Amino acid sequence: MNPPSWLDPIKHALDTIDGSDLTGFLPPEDHDARQSAVLILFGEGESGPDLLLTERAHTMRSHPGQVSFPGGGLDEGEGAHEAALREAYEETGLLPSGVQILGDLPELWLPPSNNVVTPVVGWWRDPSPVSVRSLEEVHAVYRVPISELLDPTHRIRVRSPRNPDVVGPGFMIGPDKDVILWGFTGGIVARLFEYVGWLGDLPDAPVVDLPDYMLQGRTGRERP
Repeated sequence: MNPPSWLDPIKHALDTIDGSDLTGFLPPEDHDARQSAVLILFGEGESGPDLLLTERAHTMRSHPGQVSFPGGGLDEGEGAHEAALREAYEETGLLPSGVQILGDLPELWLPPSNNVVTPVVGWWRDPSPVSVRSLEEVHAVYRVPISELLDPTHRIRVRSPRNPDVVGPGFMIGPDKDVILWGFTGGIVARLFEYVGWLGDLPDAPVVDLPDYMLQGRTGRERP
């Protein structure tokens, strides 16, 4: 089964997008950063085209409750594709056999944790059931309809806890639209969707502060 035509703009972006279109933080030359990978997985669920996301456990010492793409560090001998699929399986039970890798976005850099992240883009050709596999690490797993991410009523701007004068793009997700998608992952979603023409600028989106549970035990380290 070939990827649907609505994914054509994403497939085209894989050949044309530059890292600077996604972030202001690109890997420095001759870096010694830890190599990581995340899986940006597009599928089609009951509510149409969607994106697989996880919510970090609220008891984690760093970035509790943060919404992320499945992913993590590369094990010895792994490539980015293998790592992204392995981490997705460990976090959600996603079966790698049902995923068609479309390609990679440019490597991005997370300076606080010195991680170089490869965003691996996939099409969920044969969906498998997904759920929380470890309550110590994952609070919830979401298949977020793209239509909800594009809905202006779900768009927000999030005030940085480290610099209150800085706000970044965000989204309200989840069944009750009370879960904040922001930071590294929210920025990639917003800027990738803007690049392909799915999302427009919304300068009047309401500004919100992170809830207390997302500020507990913050270390300044951003999880891929």
